[in-house]
Amino acid sequence: MRKRITRQKITLLITMLATSFVALAQSDLPVKVEMKGSKGTIIGGEAIASFNNPWAMAFLPDGHSLVTEKAGTLWLLDKSQQKRFAVTGTPDVTARGQGGLGDVIVHPDFKTNSTIYISYIERDPKDDAYSGAVIERATLTISDSGANLSDRELIWHQSPKVTGNGHYSHRMVISPDGYLFITSGDRQKFTPAQNMAMNLGKILRLNADGSVPQDNPFYGNGSVTEQIWTLGHRNPLGIDFDEEGNLWSHEMGPRHGDELNIVEKARNYGYPIVSQGDHYSGVKIPNHEEFPIYKAPENAWVPAISPAGFIIYKGDLHKDWKGNGFIGGLSSEALVRVTFSQDGQKWSVEEAERYEWGKRVREVEQDDMGNIYVLEDKEGGRLIKLQPNN
Repeated sequence: MRKRITRQKITLLITMLATSFVALAQSDLPVKVEMKGSKGTIIGGEAIASFNNPWAMAFLPDGHSLVTEKAGTLWLLDKSQQKRFAVTGTPDVTARGQGGLGDVIVHPDFKTNSTIYISYIERDPKDDAYSGAVIERATLTISDSGANLSDRELIWHQSPKVTGNGHYSHRMVISPDGYLFITSGDRQKFTPAQNMAMNLGKILRLNADGSVPQDNPFYGNGSVTEQIWTLGHRNPLGIDFDEEGNLWSHEMGPRHGDELNIVEKARNYGYPIVSQGDHYSGVKIPNHEEFPIYKAPENAWVPAISPAGFIIYKGDLHKDWKGNGFIGGLSSEALVRVTFSQDGQKWSVEEAERYEWGKRVREVEQDDMGNIYVLEDKEGGRLIKLQPNN
C-alpha cells in the first residue's frame, strides 16, 4: 500500500530543497554597492544575500537574524547574515497584493524565552475575498539541523476583515517598558481610521501576551476600542522608539503627503479628514493646518517618498548618525536619513540626506554591534550592509 505523504514530510522536503539551493542563489554575491547622497556624500555598501520579495528583518541576541518573504518563507540567517535554514512550522500564507507574511520582531527576553512575534495576512474561511492582518507569538527553536516555530499563539487580529489587499501595515515594536505596539492600516477604506469600533487606521498598544493594558486611553470601551493608542492613520509602515523613549511612526499619505509622526497617547492624526496630500482622484483634502484639532506630522513629504521600514539609530559604529532616523523609500528608491531636535515641546524633524542606488528599499534594520542593513524590495531584493562612513 502506498504510504500517504504527510504535510510535515512535504514541509521538510521543501525546506531541504530550499536550503540546498542557497549556495547557488548567492553565488553572485557579495557585490559592492555605491549609494550617492543628495548632498554629495558617497556611502559604501555590500550586498551579501538576496531574497524573493523580502519584507522584514530582525536580529537575535547571538547575531543570527530572521528575514521574512511575503510569499510565506521565514529565513534564519547565520552570524554572517547568510541564509542558514528556512524555518519550519510557520503559518500558511496566501500572498495577494500588499499582503502576505509581514513583520517579525524578537522578544527582549529571547535568551530565556525564545519568543518571537510574526505578522501575516489571514483570509476569512467563509469568504476568501475578505482578509486582515494577524499577529502570532511563537517559540523559535534552533538546532544544528534546522529551525522551527512551535507553541504558536494568535494574539491579535485586525477587526473587521474587509475586502481588498492593501494597507495592512502590521508593523510591530516593543517599548522599553515591555508593551507591544502595532500599526494597523486603514485597508484603503478611509473612514475606519476614525471609527472607534474598528482597529483599522490606528496604532495599538497591547501587553506582550496580547492582552490590553488597563491604562490604555480607551480601556473599558469594548475589546477592540480598548486596544487603540492613537487614531486617524492611513498606512503606517514603520515604527520605532528613540533613546529617550519617544515613539515615532511614518505612514504613506494618499497622493503625496507622506508623514513622520511622534506618537502621543490618545491623539487623533486626522486621516481621512485632513492630510498633507490629496486623493488619487485629484480631490483636495484639507491640510492639518486648516483643522488644528488634529495632530499634524512633524515632517511630511511632497512629492512622496513612499516610506517603508524605519529605525532610529542607536549604535556607535556610525557615530555621526546616532539618534538619526532611517526610512526606506519605495517610489523614491532611496534610504532617507532624518534628524530630530527639540526646543521645549516643539520638535524639528528634517530630512538630512537621501542615498540612492536605483532600488526600492523595503526594510531598514540595526544589529547589536551598530551595523545598519537595508533590504531591497521585490524579487531578488538584496540584503545590503552599510559600511561605516566616519
